[in-house]
Amino acid sequence: MDFDLPESAAAVREGVLAIAREYDQEYWGRCDADKRWPEEIWRDLVRGGWHALAIPAEHGGGGQGLLELSVALEALAEGGAGGAAGFMYLLTPAFGGLTIARHGTDAQRREFLPGIAAGEIETCFAITEPDAGSNSIAISTRARRDGGGFAVSGQKIWISGVERADFMLLVTRTIPAAEARPRTSGFTVLLVDVKQAVADGTLSYRPIPKLGTNVVASNMVFLDEVRVPADRVLGEVDQGFAVLWDILNPERILAAASGVGFGELVLRIACEYASERAPFGKPIGANQGIAFPLARIKAQVELARLMAYKAAWLWDRGRPCGSEANIAKLTAADAAWQAADRAFQTYGGMAYSLEYPVARMFRDARIAKNIPVAEELVLAHIAQHELGLPKSY
Repeated sequence: MDFDLPESAAAVREGVLAIAREYDQEYWGRCDADKRWPEEIWRDLVRGGWHALAIPAEHGGGGQGLLELSVALEALAEGGAGGAAGFMYLLTPAFGGLTIARHGTDAQRREFLPGIAAGEIETCFAITEPDAGSNSIAISTRARRDGGGFAVSGQKIWISGVERADFMLLVTRTIPAAEARPRTSGFTVLLVDVKQAVADGTLSYRPIPKLGTNVVASNMVFLDEVRVPADRVLGEVDQGFAVLWDILNPERILAAASGVGFGELVLRIACEYASERAPFGKPIGANQGIAFPLARIKAQVELARLMAYKAAWLWDRGRPCGSEANIAKLTAADAAWQAADRAFQTYGGMAYSLEYPVARMFRDARIAKNIPVAEELVLAHIAQHELGLPKSY
């Protein structure tokens, strides 16, 4: 990579790459097959503070920003983690650390951030519902006033990492959607003590069988009068939409960083095979039919990287970055998918063998075109906000 990163981000890249390269594809394959969190490398990242880069130094973190966090995620993916890297940097470093650092009260920062920085507190994020996927306005999980706090009831779906989380950043409605004026009012983000709610019997979850990225479970979550104290509101009551966008835009930027690192990893694996495989007396990588598609994908990965860095740079400075975050996510997800698809083709029939990592990467790459936001909605956003076309949804 020739991009001249700030010194802080360049150091992050080298540090995380050094850890990632200690874990080969057999390790990642075992974690996926066993459906278990990659605890060993996670502990290495925690010991080095690489997960706490965006937590202020006074709370035990690195005092850096989303750019450095994005570079760390990209390096982890490129170094071997592939699609698993996104979950490792989203669930706690971003959803918990980044959001509480920006939107938490002084008391919340003191309560949560040192524990996150020390690897003692893990978090997850819950917004999606069975009847409210990309249309977040339509969520119906209700938080009603109850004495000095809230009682929350509802259902969430595709919530990753609940089984590990100590706290959940839960998006609720304190004003029903039908009554909210404007439509973006009435949201409240709550910090829910997951383990306490499970012990109380007010929160339960059920893993969803899924195609890939099995290092973390994705769950149905059921909330039945979950009690949340008033001091666990993140941001302001009824005004949580501002907090929400400061979760969703970093999520898209980090998804883009994951796609960039994933693309680099898959390209490396494809090129190594293409340089060694010689069924007709010369490496298949010497053939333009193999080389040119891989070269084009490399160009796409580099362009996606620049947009991801730009979006992170803007976010760190508190500047609007919605379009940049969406474009970064769109281009990086497509580059990662194209890389996985072309690697599959490069391996020929052997791609279908689970002896090689290509099948797993092909499977894992596809979902990035759908989450954390479907590419059709990204394109609709670009059409409306960048091209001035009429709103389509």
